[in-house]
Amino acid sequence: MKLQRMNRRALALGALAVSGALALTACGSDDTGGSGNGDAAASAQAGNIKCDGATGQMLADGSSAQKNAIDAWVKQFAAACKGVQINYKGGGSGAGVTAFTQGTVAFAGSDSALKPEEVTASKEVCEGGQGIDLPMVGGPIAVAYNVEGVDNLVLDAPTLAKIFSDKIKNWNDPAIKKLNPDAELPDLKIQAFHRSDESGTTDNFTKYLIATTPDNWKYEGGKAWTAPGGQSASGSSGVAQQVKQTPGAISYMELSYAKDSSVVAIDTGAGEPVKASVEGATTAIADAKIVGTGKDLALEVNYATKAEGAYPITLVTYEIVCDKGNKSDTLPTVKSFLTYMASEDGQKILAENDYAPMPDEIITKVRETVAGLS
Repeated sequence: MKLQRMNRRALALGALAVSGALALTACGSDDTGGSGNGDAAASAQAGNIKCDGATGQMLADGSSAQKNAIDAWVKQFAAACKGVQINYKGGGSGAGVTAFTQGTVAFAGSDSALKPEEVTASKEVCEGGQGIDLPMVGGPIAVAYNVEGVDNLVLDAPTLAKIFSDKIKNWNDPAIKKLNPDAELPDLKIQAFHRSDESGTTDNFTKYLIATTPDNWKYEGGKAWTAPGGQSASGSSGVAQQVKQTPGAISYMELSYAKDSSVVAIDTGAGEPVKASVEGATTAIADAKIVGTGKDLALEVNYATKAEGAYPITLVTYEIVCDKGNKSDTLPTVKSFLTYMASEDGQKILAENDYAPMPDEIITKVRETVAGLS
């Protein structure tokens, strides 16, 4: 099973190579190579994509967490809809929401739902409508680390909170030893990295700490990092690179960015510690509630879940778009591309790239909402 998953992942990553004609902006993504198999996969997928008038260029920006998924989707979409150029910058959730409310992008990706003031701002660019949240991509936020000789590290919420607020400073701290009695923990300084840019990944990671260990995490949530100590890097790819090259490093990032690093198993209070996985994230998202109103499908994730196999540090990336009042020149492309993303084929790509597909009940509502965009 593991080998098959690795082969599927290799096939999906091969499909990420973007041709010069596509002109994707590469901020926040890792370079990937193409292959004949990737081209074959793109051709097979292309037959199931309906272009429905999609044409020209479309700009989008936002979550770097979903950048690898967007790249894979764009590759398939471009194979079907010749001449369409989708440029997704991946500059972070904060940048994406700002660009959307300023009317400079057709849609934005954000790992946090729109705030009330952002909905109000969106009404200036959505003529007769407003921005809405469409949950499209799920993903476990892995806690990756670089400690030589320690392969199966277990941490819990209180310990993570103390590490990322500079209260636990060394890897052989008694709190870490207690959770890992058989590990040979070195007397090595912990190098905790957080995001320097406004990030929905930060928002979801800190929401987990606030929900599970409020006594140890008394800092504000949100896209901006507010706790003391630590070092910073830009984007998911930035913190991933710091972990890989810095002995003693630890940081939070989407699983797709942690594939070359060791990953923490989280002690949630369930029978066994849970490592970040696609299956664990989907299990957690299935327990979420839709709290948005009208056509908005914002979710409330249960970060304190103790369900067996559920991975608690899980984010949902939303595609933010106008429910009404989308620009006429990009509306056909927006609807066609989002329809493909939410389709069975589109969601299947997520699992192949270490993302979590949306549960059936949720993605069905997303498809209905996308069909009604105007």
